[in-house]
Amino acid sequence: MTSTMTDQLAGRLTEFGHRLDVRVYFEDTDFSGVVYHARYLHFLERGRTDYLRLHGIGHRELMEGAFGEPMAFAVRRMEIEFLRPARIDDVLTVETRTALLGGARVVLDQRILNGEEVLIEAKVKVAVISPEGKPRRMPPLVAERLQPGGAGGE
Repeated sequence: MTSTMTDQLAGRLTEFGHRLDVRVYFEDTDFSGVVYHARYLHFLERGRTDYLRLHGIGHRELMEGAFGEPMAFAVRRMEIEFLRPARIDDVLTVETRTALLGGARVVLDQRILNGEEVLIEAKVKVAVISPEGKPRRMPPLVAERLQPGGAGGE
């Protein structure tokens, strides 16, 4: 797969953070054709993962120690407000941005939109951990790339 195609799959960095378009498939819905609430977690995860990826921070590279010692990100807390439903065949946009960056954590603001209409708002607290699950400080290069308020990264 070419890097251009991979970049398209990963969404795009914007002046505020990241945008990823996702289509709602039959498998994402309940019996009524409305997106099942737990599926939004999948969409949010994809947005966070591609946000990191486009900043040059891959999960595999983190675990291999590319930024110092081996580490990973783990979701510690998530607040989600379900405002409106999405339906089968909708094309949704997942927005992700850094709200707060600390020594061993990052807080991300995420939204899922259908056009201009906000469907989901989420605040996600993510911790940096060792492979054994112990807290770790965020490497300076990772922190630099995830600074709030801009696309940063590469």
